[in-house]
Amino acid sequence: MAKTLRLGIAGLGTVGCGVLDILAKHGELVAARAGVKIEVTAVSARDRKKNRGHDLSQKAWHDDPVKLAADPDIDVFIELMGGEGDPAKAAVETALKSGKHVITANKALLAHHGAALARLAEVNGVALNYEAAVAGGIPIIKTIREGLAGNRVGKLFGIMNGTCNYILTKMANEGRSFADVLKEAQALGYAEADPTFDVGGFDTAHKLAVLSSLAFGSEVNLAAIDIEGIEQITLEDIRQSGEMGYKIKLLGVAVATEEGIEQRVHPTLVRKGSPVSDTDGVFNAVVVKGDFVGDLMLEGRGAGAHPTASAVFSDIVDVARGNLRPVFGIPATTLRPYVAAPQKAHEGGFYVALELHDRPGAVAAVARILADEKISIESIFQRGKQEKDTPRATAPFILITHDTVETAMRAALSRIETDGHVATTPRMIRIERL
Repeated sequence: MAKTLRLGIAGLGTVGCGVLDILAKHGELVAARAGVKIEVTAVSARDRKKNRGHDLSQKAWHDDPVKLAADPDIDVFIELMGGEGDPAKAAVETALKSGKHVITANKALLAHHGAALARLAEVNGVALNYEAAVAGGIPIIKTIREGLAGNRVGKLFGIMNGTCNYILTKMANEGRSFADVLKEAQALGYAEADPTFDVGGFDTAHKLAVLSSLAFGSEVNLAAIDIEGIEQITLEDIRQSGEMGYKIKLLGVAVATEEGIEQRVHPTLVRKGSPVSDTDGVFNAVVVKGDFVGDLMLEGRGAGAHPTASAVFSDIVDVARGNLRPVFGIPATTLRPYVAAPQKAHEGGFYVALELHDRPGAVAAVARILADEKISIESIFQRGKQEKDTPRATAPFILITHDTVETAMRAALSRIETDGHVATTPRMIRIERL
């Protein structure tokens, strides 16, 4: 390794400037830990004139990030542009083919092209590091890839999107609607103008796809993830589940079963006091279950300039030290083909919210359908009737089931919706026995 490790940064937004901040404040400390001087020698961004709080006049500037990736005067290409396709994909491929180490915070790129990029990195004998791509400043990649090398991971789950966690926390603590809190999150910069990627569960799904491949040694398969966002969660759901001893969180869950891998992203009822239940606001938390170590939980800031840039620097120091690891923990050529577990493999309890017409026989009809599908009820919560914009008076009817298979639960809800006793579409939220 040369006495100076030369970095080229593509993308000088929030995280890119965070990297410059850390280097300006802790350059000597990082150099001492890395064993070499760390220097940014070239950059690429869309606007040269934008004030980023750092003097970039002595850096080589490339308008095209692909040309930066091929620059012979850099050793490490740091991709902080984002996006599953070009220019990020083309730039990363160019850097790897040019024999340069790559560090990225781009979970979408890895979720869509991770296995192919891993093979390209290993063929060229260079690193493809991505600690910053999942859960911000939480060192979850290093924990699974290195810290748990002696374990077989059977399950991992967690809160991986701070926007959703912020919204659900505010709704629960302040009694405000989803739409109201979302507007506040957008004003604070926690949510984009189009929040679909976050609140729809897609951001969490990208991160889960990457973690699943790393944990289970399988090829990345984003398409296999069952994704459900938080848009349909109501204030009543949060209040009623709270009175029954639960909190609602958006979880990414991955389980390795004998039948295959189960991956899902969805709102989840977690028992108060259980792992991740007290992770609130913009914080993230990931739990990994290893067969020898047991349960590990890592919690911290899952996004933001400095937490994410901190994760970038952990990868920079690894490169500087010559710590070259297989991208997904094992050689890319040995990653197993992804085999999805059938949906019926998921077993658990369910929260079901029904708006029943307030008339004799409605509750009995629901109970009969559940019994037909061999679903037993753990608890029931029912308020008095209330007038709504429906033809008749209705009453909310909430139930928690004992563990059952999801196919049976969905079959029961389909029958309940069409039997004439409910005024609106039933709402179902899974319960995780953590």
